[in-house]
Amino acid sequence: MTTTDRDPVRLAFVCVQNAGRSQMSYALARREVERRGLGDRVELLTGGTRPADHVHEEVVDAMAELGLDVSERSPRKLTDEELNECDYVATMGCSTLSLADSVQARDWALADPDGKSPEEVAAIRDEIESKVVGLFDELFGEREVDGADG
Repeated sequence: MTTTDRDPVRLAFVCVQNAGRSQMSYALARREVERRGLGDRVELLTGGTRPADHVHEEVVDAMAELGLDVSERSPRKLTDEELNECDYVATMGCSTLSLADSVQARDWALADPDGKSPEEVAAIRDEIESKVVGLFDELFGEREVDGADG
């Protein structure tokens, strides 16, 4: 996909309830945008096909361990129009979406953190973090780690 400086890359992170995996993906992607200074080059979306009432508590706790606050996030439904305006859509292994041919879909096949132990949720979070960083490396080049931000 070719983009210009005026044409931000649109990334969406989608799961059924938008209360766990996709919320973690979105928060980690926001952190990656900030770390790489990509604020005007990337647009991020997250949503679900059947959104829950709130983000799972175990997800809030796991993200807080990384200094990321998702406690005020609200699961939301993504429209077909929003999804089809994206360049990349990452699903969490639970969504079947009909996307336009121009959208590149990635299925990350992640375990659902709902009801899992803190250790299991942390492992899922860490896997998501690896996938998010990998996606950003692929799209924008590898980020140099300077020790200041780990």
